[in-house]
Order: sequence, then C-alpha cells, then structure tokens
Amino acid sequence: MILSRRWSAFLLVAGAWNWLIWPRFAKAIWDDPRAWHNGTPTSFLTVHAVLIVTALIIGTVIAYVGYKGLRSAAKRPLS
Repeated sequence: MILSRRWSAFLLVAGAWNWLIWPRFAKAIWDDPRAWHNGTPTSFLTVHAVLIVTALIIGTVIAYVGYKGLRSAAKRPLS
C-alpha cells in the first residue's frame, strides 16, 4: 500500500495527538479518588490504565506508519 503525503501527515498528527491527550487523562485518573481505596488501586484505575496504555500503543503505531509513509513519499517524485 502506498500512502499519500497528506494521509501520512494525518497519521503522524493523529499519533502525536494521542501522546498529547492520553498522558493528561492518565494524570486525571491517577488523581481521581475512585482510583484508590486505602492506598491500593481499584478496578477503576486498572481499567483506565489498560485503556490508556492501549491507546498510546495504537497512537505510536499510527505515528510510525505516518512517519514511514512520509519518508517513503519523500523518495517518490511528485505527481
């Protein structure tokens, strides 16, 4: 599959957006009183941690595909 420069840039920005948004959400969850019960993590924290880690992994893969697409597009002549 060959990605256009526009789609590659979009994927790169979408991956970066994940890395911008999800860590802030993680901090909000960490500070939420529902995340802890007597100093131990609750299922609320666990479920959100899994969600956040999954989103960051997907964001990383999306950004990587966008980066590779842009690198590949730079080697192709403009059409």
